Amino acid sequence: MSECSHDCSNCSSKCSDGKGKPDFRAPLNAHSTVKKVIAVASGKGGVGKSFVTSMLAVLAARKGLKVGILDADITGPSIPKAFNLSGGTYQNEQGILPPVSNLGVKVMSLNLLVENPGDPVVWRGPVIAGAVKQFWSDVYWGDLDVMFVDMPPGTGDVPLTVFQSLPVDGVVIVSSPQELVGLIVEKSVKMVEMMEKKVLGLVENMSYFACPDCGKRHSIFGESHVEEIAKRHNIATACRLPIDPEFAKKVDAGAVEFVECPALQPLADLI
Repeated sequence: MSECSHDCSNCSSKCSDGKGKPDFRAPLNAHSTVKKVIAVASGKGGVGKSFVTSMLAVLAARKGLKVGILDADITGPSIPKAFNLSGGTYQNEQGILPPVSNLGVKVMSLNLLVENPGDPVVWRGPVIAGAVKQFWSDVYWGDLDVMFVDMPPGTGDVPLTVFQSLPVDGVVIVSSPQELVGLIVEKSVKMVEMMEKKVLGLVENMSYFACPDCGKRHSIFGESHVEEIAKRHNIATACRLPIDPEFAKKVDAGAVEFVECPALQPLADLI
């Protein structure tokens, strides 16, 4: 650009010239404020990321915070079911109104917009990424203390869109104990570091089963690696969640707000 002074530190341009970084951030809904955005990510599917997202939102709401969940897992949305939310949404001059749970958690998910939640979402990456940005810009969130973003697994288009388009303050990474998953966690942590975001903590879900009779812990999926990985990347908080049939039972019944999960409290205290 002919007017460029090459002094990027004092430049408000969104150019990608020289050392300047392009600004891909999407505008928040004009009638809303969000003080903090926490992304919940995983390197692979099936590790309980949506459960962790839901529980962190519940724990924050129990503290009296104003909480929202943006379900960015467009092709596999499960947050509404956990909170027993269904049906369509409404819109006024301020934007799309997200349904609200019993504890006051505001939720926006594709499953709240489609006629049949069981139908597959067969969209290409750019369309999915566009939907995530619309949830941020077009939904009337009101005034939130914290928004949790339930990310799709992996390090592809949509996680990149979230990191670039939303003002993410911190990231929680969810895994399970297998060594392969441990390697995948490394990829997730490194992506967060590449995007210059902070990993708030690691959560190892299905870490062990505690015998209801004797209390002994059994490592069903192998020994834990979460403390080892956390130490390697200077992550201060690592949580280990047990295999508990009550978790699945209550989530399937839409009663996640009645789940007790003290193992996540150290992470909730950071929010």
